[in-house]
Amino acid sequence: MASFSIEDFVGDGVLKELIPKLLEEGWDDVPTLKIMNPEDMDAINMTQHQKDALEIRTYLHDRALMQYGDKLEASRKSLPELLNLSTEDLSSQFGMRRGHIARFTDRNNKCTDPLPKSYGLPARKLTATPSRSNTIYKMQTIRKSFCRSSTNNDRSLEESLADFKIKDGYIFKGIVAAGPAEPRACGCIQPPPVVDNVAPYSAIENISVQRLTPEYKIAMERLVKTKTPPMKASELWRDKPAVLLCIRRPGAEAHQLYAKKPIFDALGIQMFAVLHEHIESEIKDFWPRYWGGVVVFDRTMGFFKALGGGKLLKDKFLSGFVFNPRAIANYKRAKSMGIEQNFKGEGEIKGGLFIVGPGGTGIAYQFIERNFGDWAPVAEVVEICARLKNQQQDEGDTSRSPQEHK
Repeated sequence: MASFSIEDFVGDGVLKELIPKLLEEGWDDVPTLKIMNPEDMDAINMTQHQKDALEIRTYLHDRALMQYGDKLEASRKSLPELLNLSTEDLSSQFGMRRGHIARFTDRNNKCTDPLPKSYGLPARKLTATPSRSNTIYKMQTIRKSFCRSSTNNDRSLEESLADFKIKDGYIFKGIVAAGPAEPRACGCIQPPPVVDNVAPYSAIENISVQRLTPEYKIAMERLVKTKTPPMKASELWRDKPAVLLCIRRPGAEAHQLYAKKPIFDALGIQMFAVLHEHIESEIKDFWPRYWGGVVVFDRTMGFFKALGGGKLLKDKFLSGFVFNPRAIANYKRAKSMGIEQNFKGEGEIKGGLFIVGPGGTGIAYQFIERNFGDWAPVAEVVEICARLKNQQQDEGDTSRSPQEHK
């Protein structure tokens, strides 16, 4: 799976010399850099070779083929020209393996889950404003697109959010989601039960957490050098809503969610990865390669207990994986996407995801990893966050005086 390190993304090609300019203009993480458009490139005076290189590397990053970035870029061919090369030319000129050639030439097959078409970014008008302003405009247009969008293809989600209203003293009713519970070993083994109700806010607000990494930016240190003191989890979402990805083992599943960082940024949503083990070598492999956001250590496994209704949700390798067709399907899906599996550390404790509103407003959404490898649907997470942002804006509008609306 492709790395979220800017240095790994630009490689040793012509984009490397642009790193100081990218940092200055706010293009300081890979997901944001990948949504650059032609006028953004012109605003920082990118050459045609640099534009072609960015297009090539974005395409390769989506398909977990970054190992070919330097060679393809050095050919000085554009992406359309490269895609029109024969299998023999791709193999002989760039040393591309046959399986990788199939992935490269399939223009519709990405290793990251695409958002539905309804989440497409709005068309933008040409502007002569500087790149940093373009970035701000980009975030604003994404925010407007998502916050005011409505979907008709998921009535149950719409109905579940009918009471989702933010105001002082209100606690979200929330939504609980989980993967299907399929029979194991011909029905001889029953899957462990999962909770039907969202965890009470009191179950997570006082959890003791410790920051292990900052949010990744260009050329920063790989890990926090000084040990940060423990803090209450509620400090994480005191001012802004947050997505907390509770990870069974740090690995590439987080890649799917972090790839949508520009959208979460536009919606004003923070992103945290929550670990229940502190193994420094694992964190170095995980951040920022698979996750460029803040990583926190759940010292008492409080979030993981909250996902299980007060106790850890666990499963054995034999019953939870070998005899579980859903878990095997998840493994094959991850493998087909080029995701490397992490088998180090404790692997029986299930993870999941929380979306928490700002302050003490409560838990908006809770996803439970019922089967090993279950991921919260990214489109669903984005939809919940968009509606959360929309409700915040509506509440802000109603609290303004008539003079402020003028």
